[in-house]
Amino acid sequence: MGQKCPQPKWEAKVSTKLAKASADQIWPLCKDFFNLHKWFPGLSVCHGIHGSNGKPGCIRYCAGFSLPSEGGEKIVSWSKERLIAIDHDEKSITYGIVECNIGFESYVSSLKIVPRGGDGCVMEWYFTVDPVEGWKLEDLVKKYEDGLQGMAKKMEEDMVGKIKAEQKQV
Repeated sequence: MGQKCPQPKWEAKVSTKLAKASADQIWPLCKDFFNLHKWFPGLSVCHGIHGSNGKPGCIRYCAGFSLPSEGGEKIVSWSKERLIAIDHDEKSITYGIVECNIGFESYVSSLKIVPRGGDGCVMEWYFTVDPVEGWKLEDLVKKYEDGLQGMAKKMEEDMVGKIKAEQKQV
């Protein structure tokens, strides 16, 4: 019986520009590892279950995405994610999924906030994962693009609202 050749890992990068918020304004929101649900569309739950927020080794529990299953019905996905590294100078975090119900194996992801001079910033999200049964890489990339754009929009709106509130107080 021949051994099946493993498929190469799926790897992708998605990014989005924020014109109204700087990297220094967005970074505090992104490094808040236990509170992704405040920003990521469709994610209703995110909280720490181990360690201190923002410290490598801490683990968060996330739930709330509605994903199609093989039978066509929608299931609520959940995952436990470990913060692998955080670099405040580079404004990046790297994390991996340690357990989930959506078929992600060997998943590692990085989120980086890149300054654009006086013209806002760029959010870049990289991921690598073993191929996921029942999914196409293009569909997964689209889900990440949509999620990142929604997250960036919420963060930018929050920053603009805070700036306007501060200006009213002056």
